Amino acid sequence: METKKTILLHSCCGPCSTAVIERLAPEFKITIFYYNPNIYPEEEYIKRKNEELKYIDIYNSKNEDKVNFLDCDYESEKFYEKVKGFECEREGGARCPLCFELRLEKTARVAKEKNFECFGTTLSVSPHKNASQINAIGKHLEEKFGIEFLEADFKKQNGYLRSIELSKENNLYRQNYCGCEFALKMQEQQKTQKK
Repeated sequence: METKKTILLHSCCGPCSTAVIERLAPEFKITIFYYNPNIYPEEEYIKRKNEELKYIDIYNSKNEDKVNFLDCDYESEKFYEKVKGFECEREGGARCPLCFELRLEKTARVAKEKNFECFGTTLSVSPHKNASQINAIGKHLEEKFGIEFLEADFKKQNGYLRSIELSKENNLYRQNYCGCEFALKMQEQQKTQKK
C-alpha cells in the first residue's frame, strides 16, 4: 500500500481550506497549521480559528483519512513588526508578500522541526492573492529550510468556486476582508467615501 506524503498546510481560514483539503486529501496526509498573526481584531482571529476547527470536524466525520490540526499562539506583534512602514499599502500591495513570508516561514520551520515531508498554504485559493508571489516565497523557504514546498494555484480548476460551495454546504462563516487591520480600515474608508 502506498503511503501518503505528510504535509503541514498553512490555512488562513476554514472556507479557504475546504476545497484545498478536498483536492489534496487523495495524495497527502494533511495537518492544518493555523498561524495567522495578521488577523485583526483578536476576536476575528478566534472566530476564524473556530470555523477552521468546525470544518475539520465535519470533514473528519465524513472521511476515513483524518485531517489533523496544529495551533499556534496569536503573535500579532510579529505581524506589526514585519509590516512596519507598509501600513498604508493597499491590499495586494507591498505589505502582502511580507505577511505571506511571515506565515510561510513559520510553517516551513515547524514542518522541518516536526519531520513533515513538505509544507504548503491555502492562500492561493483566493482570487485576491497572487499565487506566483506566494509560490516564489515558498520556493525560497524550501531552499532555506531544506523542506519541499508544494507549489500551487488552488483558485484554478474552479477551486475558489468550490470553496464557496463547500462553505455554504457546511454553513461556514466567510469573512469580508483579508484579515489585517490595515485592509479593514481601507475598506471602511472606501465605503465611507462612496456614501
